Amino acid sequence: MPVIAPVDLESFVVSAAFLGDVAVFGAGDGAVHFQGGAETVVPVHKGGLLSASLTQDGKALVTGGADGRICRVTADGVVTELAERPRKWIDLIATGPQDAVAFASGRTAWVRLNNGEEKEFVHQRAVGGLTFAPKGLRLVTARYDGVTLWWVNAQGDPQELTWKGAHTGVSYSPDGKYIVTTMQENALHGWRLSDSQDMRMSGYPFKVKSISWSAKGKYLASSGAEAAILWPFTGKNGPMGQQPLQLGLRADTQVSVVCCHPKEDMLAIGYKDGMVMAVRFSDNAEVLLRRPGQGAISALCWDRKGTRLAFGTEEGAAGVITIAEE
Repeated sequence: MPVIAPVDLESFVVSAAFLGDVAVFGAGDGAVHFQGGAETVVPVHKGGLLSASLTQDGKALVTGGADGRICRVTADGVVTELAERPRKWIDLIATGPQDAVAFASGRTAWVRLNNGEEKEFVHQRAVGGLTFAPKGLRLVTARYDGVTLWWVNAQGDPQELTWKGAHTGVSYSPDGKYIVTTMQENALHGWRLSDSQDMRMSGYPFKVKSISWSAKGKYLASSGAEAAILWPFTGKNGPMGQQPLQLGLRADTQVSVVCCHPKEDMLAIGYKDGMVMAVRFSDNAEVLLRRPGQGAISALCWDRKGTRLAFGTEEGAAGVITIAEE
């Protein structure tokens, strides 16, 4: 049976992550909370923590706040300020190769390199999402009417991929072949990078606010319905002409967060009523990990071994669910 070690944050949980074996939670109160033998609270941002991203080596959490600061928090509780944009809300953060950090506010995105140098990327409209390519120092920004791909260390014009509408988030497939965005309307949109072919993923009853790639990149899981919707990316045409999987269907609530297992074809699903469930792709087998209550699930994260799952809710409940013994 899954075992839950609770942590009470008393504030909206923005982010859940593992720094090695240590579970950490970024909270709306501006602090990062550590779960361990004795819980530790480290103040980071005044006015609220708005965004967070785990570094690729898993050793630090990079956060953005309403105070305009971008900070790096390590497992020992040390907070290092990486950059500051006074009087700006830093509500978008992405971490990339070579310790690069991207952040955005309004129409401007910046990339901070590991030597402290910063690059600026200005857009005509507000930036809606940030991500890095899995290889090479390439930044992708979601915006109104599409996405822009920037080579961080090279001169020249960026690549533009266009699709009408507001793109509110962006993700690169692990194999580097596709880019997918969440949209203001109830849909996902994708591009096959080899030829800029459009891919339309629609039919959602609600806005898609959470997406997660499976361990081998064969599926893209998404919220936006009463079940988790998983689009197959196994053929050369991605999800086009293929039916998505629907996992963890519950008629009385909505999926709020999805998080694919780091090794297996399995998905953790968080719901708006506070329930958390693990579901296997192959046969839709379900395991209840947390009963409903204490607000909608707002954050989920597996540890690297896939034996523990950190969760947080909009009402400040949080904790670590141990799925299996080490």
